[in-house]
Amino acid sequence: MTAITCKLLVVGGGPGGYVCAIRAGQLGIDTVLVEGGKLGGTCLNVGCIPSKALIHAADEFARLRHASEAGSPFGLTCATPALDFAKTVAWKDGIVRRLNGGVGTLLRKAKVKVVQGWARFKDGRTVVVSTETGPKEIRAEQVVIATGSVPVELPFLPFGGPVLSSTEALSLPSVPKTLAVVGAGYIGLELGMAYAKLGTAVTVVESQGKALPLYDEELTAPVVARLKQLGIRLLVDTKALGLVGGGALAVRKGEGAEQRIAADAVLVTVGRRPRTEGIGLEELVVDMDGPAIRINDRCETSMRGVFAIGDVTGEPMLAHRAMAQGEMVAEIVAGHRRVWDKRAIPAVCFTDPEIVSVGLSPDQARKAGLEAKVSQFPFTANGRAMTLEDETGFVRVVAHGTTHEVLGIQATGRGVSEMAAAFGLAIEMGARLEDIGATIHAHPTLGEAFQEACLRALGHAVHI
Repeated sequence: MTAITCKLLVVGGGPGGYVCAIRAGQLGIDTVLVEGGKLGGTCLNVGCIPSKALIHAADEFARLRHASEAGSPFGLTCATPALDFAKTVAWKDGIVRRLNGGVGTLLRKAKVKVVQGWARFKDGRTVVVSTETGPKEIRAEQVVIATGSVPVELPFLPFGGPVLSSTEALSLPSVPKTLAVVGAGYIGLELGMAYAKLGTAVTVVESQGKALPLYDEELTAPVVARLKQLGIRLLVDTKALGLVGGGALAVRKGEGAEQRIAADAVLVTVGRRPRTEGIGLEELVVDMDGPAIRINDRCETSMRGVFAIGDVTGEPMLAHRAMAQGEMVAEIVAGHRRVWDKRAIPAVCFTDPEIVSVGLSPDQARKAGLEAKVSQFPFTANGRAMTLEDETGFVRVVAHGTTHEVLGIQATGRGVSEMAAAFGLAIEMGARLEDIGATIHAHPTLGEAFQEACLRALGHAVHI
């Protein structure tokens, strides 16, 4: 068996793992990264990136269909558009290949040794990797577990055939005529809305009482309205029961009678769970928090020298959280003093319209016993939104009632995901309402709504 020794071993080459390895390499740490699949993990290969590519293609197709069917207020017309879905998928896959190759280049530049294969822990310092050329044993001074997460499978709707996880939904050979989406979280609605724009008849089934249950109704109302505009049927308080003959999904609303929904395909998006199976975790002495590995504010597990980052440590399962944790752990291994600060982690739904949330919501601020001042500015009063033919949504600011420190920022609307960095920076820097109100915002931009929301909280918004 080939033996390798190193200072730092990173198990998993997703966003958290590869960023950790690159940063460690930059700091001169002898680093080995083990990845069984493709570099970039779920996010780059079968998650964040390809889904956003599909969403963009669907948006473009929907705009062409709108112009061909009803014209547009600014005089644009076109012939009836057609879709070559195979080319759409090929374009999406090309983006993934470019980014995948880019990660490999960055790892080589940082002098990180990449071992392709599946790792299994032998003890807290050693893994055995199954590779194409045989097993390799890697022993390290310190280890980072970054194995990510996998889609949750329902026992009565096991993946396979017409039952899809988000992975299969991103590589279908053709656009299905009918699609049932089980779960109205952000993944289900993002993909469901995309396929509706591509021409699929979509039904969304949610066991809870509302779509996007992690967000308040003020934020989700524009998305629910858009679902109706797209012809998407939303069934809340409804449980999926399983497939029945003839291409249908059986469901039941409350205690009512069983119903059947036509479904050429069923997309199950009821969440993700940490990937801890098959890695030899039982050989380690690490505390668990349910299905996730428990960590402290330095991403250390209960076992000395063993760190864990990203989805394997539980919610929030966000690529940028994993990246930030990976960078921090690399610097800790290098001897820097770092601790984890989760106050300003943006959460983004790439639905139509988009939703972004950073920091505390109004309810969270009140439940924390904070005196909250809440203000919002609608895009109906924003010139840039008008020129984009989409005035849906608003920017909302949550600030401390006395100190005016900004505690949270939420927005819904077209393209608001691009404001996530500004929102996060404001909270990270401890900005007050006066700071943002006094910052000159470029005109005409959607970002002016951020300034105006703060000015409105101070009692002197200009444009409303």
